Amino acid sequence: MAKRRPPWVYKIARERIETLFNLSKEMVLRGEYDLSRRYILLARRISMKYNIRIPPKLKRMFCKKCHIFLYPGITSQVRINRGKVTITCLLCGSIKRYPFIKEKKSKRKPQKNVR
Repeated sequence: MAKRRPPWVYKIARERIETLFNLSKEMVLRGEYDLSRRYILLARRISMKYNIRIPPKLKRMFCKKCHIFLYPGITSQVRINRGKVTITCLLCGSIKRYPFIKEKKSKRKPQKNVR
């Protein structure tokens, strides 16, 4: 039977993934795309090694085709069409689409009719 790693190992791995994403963002702002790509690949490798899911917010921050950090206006273009957010990578041209219906619903919920 395989031995499970202690919980603190997973906590450190999550922190490293977040740190690598932050460093990747800084490298994109500096214009060092190769280093940014390297940080994203390292973060993905850590998540695969320790079987940790990358949070959805972080998943949406990088291109799955060229592994670059998607920063609106610099490496990506963001458009909103018919209830969908479309993010286009300006380096490789790949397109990511995801719905934003949840955000709309969460904004509508606080408004209740009181009689």
